[in-house]
Amino acid sequence: MRAIALSAAGSLTTGSGTVLAQPAKPWQTGFPEAATPVMRDVLAFNDLLHPIISGIFIFVLILLFYTLYRFSAKRNPEPSTTTHNTLVEVVWTMVPVMILIVIAIPSFKLLYFQDRAVDPEMTIKAIGNQWYWTYEYPDYDGLTFDALMIADEDIGEDQFRLLETDNRVVVPVDTSIQVLVTASDVIHAWTIPAFGIKIDAVPGRMNETWFKAEREGVFYGQCSELCGAYHGFMPITVEVVSKDAFAAWVVKAQEEFALNDAPATTVAPSSALEGCTRLRARLVLPPADTPRTLIFAF
Repeated sequence: MRAIALSAAGSLTTGSGTVLAQPAKPWQTGFPEAATPVMRDVLAFNDLLHPIISGIFIFVLILLFYTLYRFSAKRNPEPSTTTHNTLVEVVWTMVPVMILIVIAIPSFKLLYFQDRAVDPEMTIKAIGNQWYWTYEYPDYDGLTFDALMIADEDIGEDQFRLLETDNRVVVPVDTSIQVLVTASDVIHAWTIPAFGIKIDAVPGRMNETWFKAEREGVFYGQCSELCGAYHGFMPITVEVVSKDAFAAWVVKAQEEFALNDAPATTVAPSSALEGCTRLRARLVLPPADTPRTLIFAF
């Protein structure tokens, strides 16, 4: 297998000696703090939409109650026979059109902005597998490693259940990074909320996104597609460090992550699943003289 040597517990630190983790906070209901220009624009677009949709809701609610009061059978024993009002029809057509234009312009700009990196400084390839991620650094002599979830019984004091991986994706701060995303089996999704990234990993297809982390720290995400039995045990951990620390990590990683042809050994689902903490699905092919049916053994 691809050697799994750099543990999350021994990850790099920032210049101050501490890596700041960015998980969700207890009772948090809003978005995470933005760590990239894309996420910052996502939050700005959300701030634009809230007053608009709130105003529409309040207006329609008031109009509904006014209609119930003003045009009730008690106050209008003889219903109006009016069928058309040109001014009202023009207003209720043009106002929604203007609202949609106000929403559409920044929406399209944001979609194009987050679509792909312009002149990226480095590239990372993320490959979704059941149920772990494989990462490749094409710019650094094909540096490759697997990232598996750390089981409950192995979680350290400063780590977060269902979010920590044995190997973190390490990237330099203030660097435009192109991310190529695909899958080897079923559809997965590479998602980092603080980066404003959620993109499908589709077998046989290469999707593209990008990010530029503006501060150092550890950022978490999870697969966001229903990819199988252990869908909830496929986290993503990205550590953003200084450029000098990243250069040092590359040298160390190239020495410790060795490639060979052996398969990955385990996937680490939750210990709550009847103690099955190291289980991986095996694809078993029937003999050649039997009907062509795939049998999945667990």
